[in-house]
Amino acid sequence: MTDSENTHDTLWDLIKKTRFGMLTHRDADGQLHSQPLTTQNRDLAADGALYFFIARSSHLARRVVADGLVNIAYANTDDDCYVSVSGAARISDDRAMIAQLWSPAAKAWFPGGQDDPDLALLAVQPDHAEYWNVKESKIAQVLKMAKAAITGKPPTNLGEHREVDLAK
Repeated sequence: MTDSENTHDTLWDLIKKTRFGMLTHRDADGQLHSQPLTTQNRDLAADGALYFFIARSSHLARRVVADGLVNIAYANTDDDCYVSVSGAARISDDRAMIAQLWSPAAKAWFPGGQDDPDLALLAVQPDHAEYWNVKESKIAQVLKMAKAAITGKPPTNLGEHREVDLAK
């Protein structure tokens, strides 16, 4: 496995472990707005997209049609893992993909089930990502931070940070 494949696998593992992300989009007035969404993928899609269920009638759906540039931030504070993904979002009506991703929990948001007329997929095609994966224990992190505070030298080796180019 190449380093690039390894980095992609690590990125997906971190996203999959977190599942909930804050999706940021640009509003008509240029301001940035964020909202939590659940990543529906159980596996990385063949097209590399991240999928979310959204309401077709929502403000988010209208904004994505007008300006599809988005960012998704994942934060798993229990595991000290953080991911930022940027890319192009689009609204999809792929009923086969909706069926593949559907879970009983989604019915809470879409009472009409998979055939709910307001149900749509938000497909985000990532082009760039970064992740921070701290693998040391909390105690080791605190000790390194304390040493840094005493010595005046920033802490080193507090985990893995990578940038990932996902543009096709």
